[in-house]
Amino acid sequence: MEPQLLHRVADSVATVVVHHPAKRNAMTAEMWRALPRVLDGLAADAGVRALVLTGEGATFCAGADISTLRESAEEAQGLAVRAEEALAAFPKPTLAAVRGHCVGGGAQLAAACDLRFAEETALFGVTPAKLGVVYPASATRRLVALTGPATAKYLLFSGELIDAARALRTGLVDEVLPEGELGKRVAEFTRVLTSRSLLTQSAAKEFANGRTDRDAHWTAQARGSGDTAEGVAAFLERRQPRFGWSGPTSG
Repeated sequence: MEPQLLHRVADSVATVVVHHPAKRNAMTAEMWRALPRVLDGLAADAGVRALVLTGEGATFCAGADISTLRESAEEAQGLAVRAEEALAAFPKPTLAAVRGHCVGGGAQLAAACDLRFAEETALFGVTPAKLGVVYPASATRRLVALTGPATAKYLLFSGELIDAARALRTGLVDEVLPEGELGKRVAEFTRVLTSRSLLTQSAAKEFANGRTDRDAHWTAQARGSGDTAEGVAAFLERRQPRFGWSGPTSG
């Protein structure tokens, strides 16, 4: 099978798989180009309420497949940044499920997700210093926001790999699971996500990402959604809520 991004939707969860096992799921130029298109389609699907990004087999993503990047360094980096920004802007909750190596561009993609769950044997690295590449400002800011400046500098200055336990301590990872338990935990947690109000999640994601000028927009969305009334009714009736908001009506 050619290197590609595979995607499927089941139980309101979209799963995007980085599929290039011959190169430890390194991203080719075409895969970088394809990711924003894939995400646009999934964002528009009202049946999708959460997204999981993972790699084929035992590796998340070993970075960029340098052999396919025939553009200049600036153009190649631009492809990665556009893919990263499209992932960060995805309007529904996103979760990176990490096994094995999550390095370079792979770490860039994982950091652009809202959450990161990893197997205990996963390894993380941000490696531009090994190639003499200037790491993008957007990716650097995102890494600093997750780990703090000291850990971000350690990763960027050295290009060294860190294990999942250290990634958890520094905030790069949210949960670490025993080997073989990641898939079960991701399925369990995404069931929780899809049972909650997408209205609440989408507004919280925008605010947490710095869009603090959108209070009026989200107040209007809440007013017309019915989610608040349903949440209160479900609480009083001691039942699970059935939230119906699936995306903005405008703006």
